[in-house]
Amino acid sequence: MTDRKTEYIDAAQHIIVSLGLPRAQQNERSALALLALLNLTPGKPWTAAETPLIGITPIMDWAREHYGKDYAPNTRETFRRQTMHQFCDAGLALYNPDQPDRPVNSPKAVYQIEPAALKLLRCFGTDQWQDTLAAYLAARETLIARYAKEREQNRVPVKVAPGTEITLSPGEHSELIRAIIEDFAPRFAPGSVLVYAGDTGDKWGYFDAALLAELGIRIDTHGKMPDVVLHFTQKNWLLLVESVTSHGPVDGKRHAELAKLFAGSKAGLVYVTAFPNRSIMGRYLGEIAWETEVWVADAPSHLIHFNGVRFLGPYPAEN
Repeated sequence: MTDRKTEYIDAAQHIIVSLGLPRAQQNERSALALLALLNLTPGKPWTAAETPLIGITPIMDWAREHYGKDYAPNTRETFRRQTMHQFCDAGLALYNPDQPDRPVNSPKAVYQIEPAALKLLRCFGTDQWQDTLAAYLAARETLIARYAKEREQNRVPVKVAPGTEITLSPGEHSELIRAIIEDFAPRFAPGSVLVYAGDTGDKWGYFDAALLAELGIRIDTHGKMPDVVLHFTQKNWLLLVESVTSHGPVDGKRHAELAKLFAGSKAGLVYVTAFPNRSIMGRYLGEIAWETEVWVADAPSHLIHFNGVRFLGPYPAEN
């Protein structure tokens, strides 16, 4: 059976090479991921390949159970970023076909072999393989473009300036970021300029590095940026906004981190925590730092001020 397992892994690697995927994906890890997408256990004919919906951890569990390959839990991101991303980009696999608008960081994320790829792989080892492969490769660019367009349609559009729009990965977190930019900013920082907006699928979703440099700030790319940074030009304030749907608000620790990250700013710093609703806000009330602001998206015209003599504004830096 060991030889049979090796035979299947070698075959999957051969397929990955034949499909023209980069060298970084031409390895055992990617071969096992492909076999898992097909639920192709040792001894099972390629003609019987299946189409399960399967997530990253189940893929790793499957590889251990059926092929005796044990991967450490911390390799999960390697599977996701160094195999499955490329499978999806190549049109070989679909991401969340059961729920395309599922957030990119959802633990329920799943993958599935793409139908045309399944039809091709069921021919592997038969007389039809070469002709079917040639036809598949000839049509693949069109296929990739179609799925890329479908993925783009599920992204969250955000208007960052008149006539300018960006898109963020789908999910509640991105919806709240959109509300911060489109609802909070016009009310409480009218005329402000977007400097940065994070994205769960891409850490630097939108970033005006030149503007930040003009304000005297040099960002360490290893530092954790707030979810939204706005420059309120009228008052020369820099609003640092955390979008809270599942992670914590601007508490004392985060306040200190942001103060350090934006040290040297020529603009006054204002710390804001945004929640989608008061129910979620209620979970974190005991953690919110003093001398910060709180905004709730479902009551957009109100701002909650945590202590201090001013309604909204920066506080002097501590000596």
